Amino acid sequence: MIDLRSDTVTQPTAEMLEAMYAARLGDDSRDGDPTVGKLEALAIARTGKEAAMFVPSGTMGNLVALMADTGQGGEVLLEQSSHILKGEMGAIAQVAGLFHRTIRGERGAMDLGTLAEAISATV
Repeated sequence: MIDLRSDTVTQPTAEMLEAMYAARLGDDSRDGDPTVGKLEALAIARTGKEAAMFVPSGTMGNLVALMADTGQGGEVLLEQSSHILKGEMGAIAQVAGLFHRTIRGERGAMDLGTLAEAISATV
């Protein structure tokens, strides 16, 4: 079973480990890593997007998404118990240079009325 709650919850099967062991490696900063290139091409094909970028952790993926959608010094509205806020150890401030403001919610879901008020207060 694949469990996407965390980068480390799902442990690799014997087949996964064999595939990792047999994978062709390259220098991603020079000519590129052929295995990563194949993974990115697969993601492009499956999602219909024009490009893909491999990141080795969910935290990195969240940071890339936040940084692509904001600029340094920008503000991110987060539900008060969100994973980014509680589980990623302040990376949005330290790495991305972003500020956060919490929004009331329940179990990660923001109240849409409260969110609308928070957005209109910042505009």
